[in-house]
Amino acid sequence: MTAPSDHLIEISGLRKSFGAATALDGLDLVVDRGEVHGFLGPNGAGKSTTIRILLGLMRADGGTVRLFGGDPWAEAVELHSRLAYVPGDVTLWPGLSGGQCIDILARAHGRVDEGRRAELVERFDLDPTKRSRDYSKGNRQKVSLVAALATDAELLVLDEPTSGLDPLMEEVFQQVVRERREQGTTVLLSSHILGEVEALADRVSIIRAGRTVTTGTLTDLRRHTHSAVRAVTERTPALAGMPGLGDVETGTDEQGRTDVTAAVEPDAVADLVGALHEAGIHTLTVTPPSLDDLFLRAYAGDGGTAAAR
Repeated sequence: MTAPSDHLIEISGLRKSFGAATALDGLDLVVDRGEVHGFLGPNGAGKSTTIRILLGLMRADGGTVRLFGGDPWAEAVELHSRLAYVPGDVTLWPGLSGGQCIDILARAHGRVDEGRRAELVERFDLDPTKRSRDYSKGNRQKVSLVAALATDAELLVLDEPTSGLDPLMEEVFQQVVRERREQGTTVLLSSHILGEVEALADRVSIIRAGRTVTTGTLTDLRRHTHSAVRAVTERTPALAGMPGLGDVETGTDEQGRTDVTAAVEPDAVADLVGALHEAGIHTLTVTPPSLDDLFLRAYAGDGGTAAAR
């Protein structure tokens, strides 16, 4: 195994096909030590295939995959002792209690913090004495989460981890992930809940049709798109011809003031605010693009993809 690196996961040019269907077409992914990395894409984009290859459950057709500096296919047993995995659809042993399932799953990683295990059972409001056959989907998910989060794993691979959880339990999940990040744990988070990723991720990678469309921090990605501006001014501002503006609309409110909406590029925000100030600002709201906006932009067609790259 190679020497330790700041990159816990390094994937380059990853390819995988199933017959005539191409699942991965040169995908790249780098996850740094100690970060929460959001891994986004719609169904069929290649997220689950990437994770299976990363876990050594499937062999790639081409490209390179390094996990903790090692080969996940050739060194699966050793590498698995350093990570914990939560799938989006959990299957448990129906005759065992939830607590017994937690013990089996957690001890597969070798290092269980019993105090943390008890705390997580309480925080996730899980009854560990019930047979798993009697659990709802959400409770089966809690078992898998408690088992993974109770370990001292260096890496958490979470594939749709809050599937079936109610909003209260989703908030508990987010709190626990933040705590683990503060303790130095690295997290690869694949989720269709964009708000969840936005709340937790230090960096995000968006994939499309088996390839990486864009990657970076939310701040980095927002530099390539527009913020939404809404203002009410005493007079009509002089915005004609101002660079970096788009979708400018003006109207008049009940008090005769000017109502302005616009989309503005990051470098043009200061000039726009200056022009609005000259017109006498009554109210002003600047809303940066959300992860939903960035995701939709990445999937807006070839033009959007090229710009994101």
